Amino acid sequence: MTDLVVHFESIALWAVAVGTGVALALMLAVIVERIALAANDARLRRIERHYGPLIARALDGDQGATRQLASSPSRDRFNVARLLITPLIVDRDPERIATTRAIVRAMSLAPVADGLLRSHWWWRRALGLRAIGLLQMMDRTGAVVAALEDSNADVRNAALDALADMQDPAALPAIAAHLHNASLRRGPRAAAIAAFGSRCEALLLDLSYVDAGHRLNYARALAICGTGRSRPALCEWTADPRVEVRAAAFEALGHIGLDPSSASLAIGALDSGDVAVRAMAAGALHDWTGDGHAARHLGQHLDDAWTVAVRAARSLQSMREPGLAELQVRAARQDLAGALARQMLWEAELHR
Repeated sequence: MTDLVVHFESIALWAVAVGTGVALALMLAVIVERIALAANDARLRRIERHYGPLIARALDGDQGATRQLASSPSRDRFNVARLLITPLIVDRDPERIATTRAIVRAMSLAPVADGLLRSHWWWRRALGLRAIGLLQMMDRTGAVVAALEDSNADVRNAALDALADMQDPAALPAIAAHLHNASLRRGPRAAAIAAFGSRCEALLLDLSYVDAGHRLNYARALAICGTGRSRPALCEWTADPRVEVRAAAFEALGHIGLDPSSASLAIGALDSGDVAVRAMAAGALHDWTGDGHAARHLGQHLDDAWTVAVRAARSLQSMREPGLAELQVRAARQDLAGALARQMLWEAELHR
């Protein structure tokens, strides 16, 4: 019995020793990690202090600053690229993009971008993709398209941004295929379609006929890139059994512009039982002056649900004489319709 107690005491002492050792190792790892992070932060701040003013001058057109950036040590290239490219995630100003592209080319960052694509760290892969897009390296289109399947969502969205910057027609099928990828943010998806403009239209229309289940996304995309060529298909979709598809079709028609046939559909849809459809139909009639009955129908919806009423009021305001006359008729009312009518008339007078 005594031997058994001694044995258990030995095990307990061993467990305490192991636990203490593990705790010390974890504590040491945390300390080392914090020291490493602090050192890295200090290095990044140093680089930003040193290169930030140079980058600002280079973006302002200072060629001397651009040459200094181009001669920066290779060990600093990644962080200089980060300082140049990261702001473009939010700031999509074309002039800044063009100036940054010239600086990046002067720095010969293409090999750096290739190395970043092979990184285990997602933020490096994302930066590499943005650099490739910025440089419009068409020979890397395949690699960027492949990155749309990356395990990290930020990398996938960076790939989509890069394809928008590159505008390589060879990437259009991949962009269209990922139009329905919910793991990609709607903003980058829309930006990619907008970057190609009407060049996307034919492909989207072809796909919409063999993939009717995704008509909602096709309608949203055609609202960005569509022309009169899309009008017949969108008119057809206004009869789709799905409310969201009908609403999106009218929204797209509003962006493309109505003809007499589609305007008639929009006027008829003002009597729809679905608020979203009525709202988009009212918005689609913005600037329409081809049918004198449109203003009267819109006027009847100034006391509809708020989203419908506001769009109807805006469309009436845009119709000039017929619309303004309809607003005048309702301006004396003391309800929602009257308040909207007075607001639209006041704005019209202000901008006259």
